[in-house]
Amino acid sequence: MMSGGAVAGGREPRLVPDWLARRARTHGGHPAVEAPSGTLAYGELEARVAAAARTLSGERTAPVAGAPVAVLAANDLPLCILSHAVPRAGAVLMPINARLTPGEIAWQLLDSRTPLLLADEEHRALAEAALAEMAEPAPAGPPSPAPSVLAAEELAESAVAGAGGTPGSEPALDLDAVHSALYTSGTSGRPKAALLTHGNLLASAVASAFHVGVRAEDRWLAPLPLYHVGGLSVLIRSTLAGTTAVVHRRFDEAAVSRALREQGVTLTSLVPAMLGRLLDYDAGRPPYPAAVRAVLVGGAGAPAGLLGRAEERGLPVAPTYGLTEAASQVTTLAPGQARRRPRSSGQPLLGVSVAIDAGGRRAQPGEIGEILVAGPTVSPGYLNRPAERREGGWLRTGDLGALDADGHLEVADRRDDLVVSGGENVYPAEVEAALAAHPAVQECAVVGLPDERWGQVVVAAIVCPGPDVPAGSSLEAFLRGQLAGYKVPRRIEVWEGPLPRTASGKLLRRRVREGLTDRDRARPAR
Repeated sequence: MMSGGAVAGGREPRLVPDWLARRARTHGGHPAVEAPSGTLAYGELEARVAAAARTLSGERTAPVAGAPVAVLAANDLPLCILSHAVPRAGAVLMPINARLTPGEIAWQLLDSRTPLLLADEEHRALAEAALAEMAEPAPAGPPSPAPSVLAAEELAESAVAGAGGTPGSEPALDLDAVHSALYTSGTSGRPKAALLTHGNLLASAVASAFHVGVRAEDRWLAPLPLYHVGGLSVLIRSTLAGTTAVVHRRFDEAAVSRALREQGVTLTSLVPAMLGRLLDYDAGRPPYPAAVRAVLVGGAGAPAGLLGRAEERGLPVAPTYGLTEAASQVTTLAPGQARRRPRSSGQPLLGVSVAIDAGGRRAQPGEIGEILVAGPTVSPGYLNRPAERREGGWLRTGDLGALDADGHLEVADRRDDLVVSGGENVYPAEVEAALAAHPAVQECAVVGLPDERWGQVVVAAIVCPGPDVPAGSSLEAFLRGQLAGYKVPRRIEVWEGPLPRTASGKLLRRRVREGLTDRDRARPAR
């Protein structure tokens, strides 16, 4: 699979002006990035990116042209700078999830074959622990070579000395060259690094702007990690629009509330768990300012009650469906329409096509099947993996959903999470939405566990906000008023602590399933 500067099929490169360099010329004094350690205008950001790219291009210990460069850093200016500088140097940006264990990071470094790891001071110990894991002999032979390591802050700040002078010719971007390699969440099995080209990211940003609009005063808040496509895409969108990206080190409901209420933020992207925490924190306060134009809610299905609460408080929420392999958004509901269409994730963005495959044929409106996606935002494939066969250019997402007569997408579940009990299909997200409507349930997960009679039985894990846990019988009665009998969980277990989720907020039902299975094994035989 192609990387960095490669162009598929030997075609002539499709060149466009480098979007950051162009913005530096047109919006040089406008704030580009506000981050915990400071603010950079477009001219300052371009100077630092250009110098960091020159340093990377001249790195002799670990040549990076066409190769993935791993970056392990916090949401702050160095990561923002390197997110532009690594692709500018002809390499492939590979941001690392800082929540991973050393062993998980070591596996990604090995799998990607990266020659260079850029780590900030905060994560230097984690990087060294990962390198130590790589030094362990592999079962089939000697240890694989570890990447060279450079300090992310030093590289990002080296541009200060190189800033200024007469600007050279404006750099260009090849739309078919790979910009980044983002490891997917790995909800089942080992993660793979989805490749996103400059063209993928440009098409996604243009489609998003077409949907939510662009205003000169826009300030897009990014509390999501920049190693996630939902965070990285904010940087790209803001740069293309010439607006300001406001980057938070991590999600903090008090900081997000201040940003929305006092700091002029007009747009933000959240996952449902973040939105719930924000609304709980702001309970009893006045509605949010009318300047907040849209709150994109993705990463996991948002309960209708949560979206309704947000709209009541003046937040124009816009549920989305997306995935890393499609450069973030695939469908997005118009802001402020969530109460009118409580189960919709919106219509496909400009240039994106969505279809539903029901056993080898196109599904009828309302019929559930596998979600297929096509268009200019779709990844060309995965890093160091064979090229995939895609019939008609359609990406099979592995997600289940349905399109209504108006083309709105309703996401049902991951195909792998589907529960088949007694021959009946049970979609966990549907049962979870019903459970989440109970006032005593803060979080919930529904999975299928093996059963000799039924094949699988439906089991729920719940998290309660206080010491009072509702009886299973009362929850069952609550659900029977909303769901068919075969969908009602046979067991409801209390889960200690928050449910396991990915960095993007997706529920890890596989981990819940494993935890419940371990409980069953630990119970004495009856």
